Amino acid sequence: MTDAGRNRAILCVLADGACFAVAAALIKATRSAGIPVVEMVVFRSAVIAAAMMAALALQGGVLAALRTRRWLGHAVRIVLGFAAMASSYYGYVRLPLASVTALNFAMPLFLTVLSVPLLGERVGWRRWAAVLAGFAGVLVIVRPWQAVAAGLPLVAVAVVMGGVVAWALTTITIRRLGAAGEGNATIVLLYSLGTLVLSAGLAVPVWVAPSPRIAALLVAAGLATAAAQWLMTEAYRGGEATSVAPFEYGAIIPASLLGALFWGEWPDGWTIAGVAILVAAGVYIWRRENALARTRR
Repeated sequence: MTDAGRNRAILCVLADGACFAVAAALIKATRSAGIPVVEMVVFRSAVIAAAMMAALALQGGVLAALRTRRWLGHAVRIVLGFAAMASSYYGYVRLPLASVTALNFAMPLFLTVLSVPLLGERVGWRRWAAVLAGFAGVLVIVRPWQAVAAGLPLVAVAVVMGGVVAWALTTITIRRLGAAGEGNATIVLLYSLGTLVLSAGLAVPVWVAPSPRIAALLVAAGLATAAAQWLMTEAYRGGEATSVAPFEYGAIIPASLLGALFWGEWPDGWTIAGVAILVAAGVYIWRRENALARTRR
């Protein structure tokens, strides 16, 4: 891989983190309107599904992407992905943007733990130590022993962490679908359409008619998320995971800046320390997994 290709992949990951931070800020900006979380997911899913179908239509591949024999696997992926997305949106409205972003950094830790019973992977003591250190970083950020001083509602934190577990399970489900021969277009399109149907059904009883401004914010959040997913795909399609993945943690910078500028959410020393521990643990796990993968070849 050339230096130019590696640099392009790294820039795509950094831009991906910035787009996700912008999407989170747009969601947070709607909180005064009292829009239910499931309704937010409707807008996001509709935008992603429309963008995906438009892109596939240009390639003549919409019907091909809808063909699958693994409906149960896709249904599980849809439910888990919906739970992960909805919990993040819940957190964006109720917690500082930087805190939600940092808590999402715990996903590789849960993925490591869950890969043992669900994927049959072996985890050595070094990675277990990194997992424990990462969870310690989460505790430093949350500080349950001084929740009031930290300003983090523990119920909201618990919802976000539940979503992180769902995200890890989603990743495992995607791995299984991929190993079974499902293409990326099929996985993404069925997920987008599935979450649209699921969220729309749940949103009907609680629907709040959004003002034009709020609707524009929700659509913009969906577009920002679509851009982020495209950038992430470009990064990993053209770059080595070992070189690219650690830069995902750069998302904490735009999230912190947006939270500080618009809502006065300046991260304190405890939060910065917890993020540092989480990042160190995550980077170690990524590098360790890739080193082990090379030895197996």
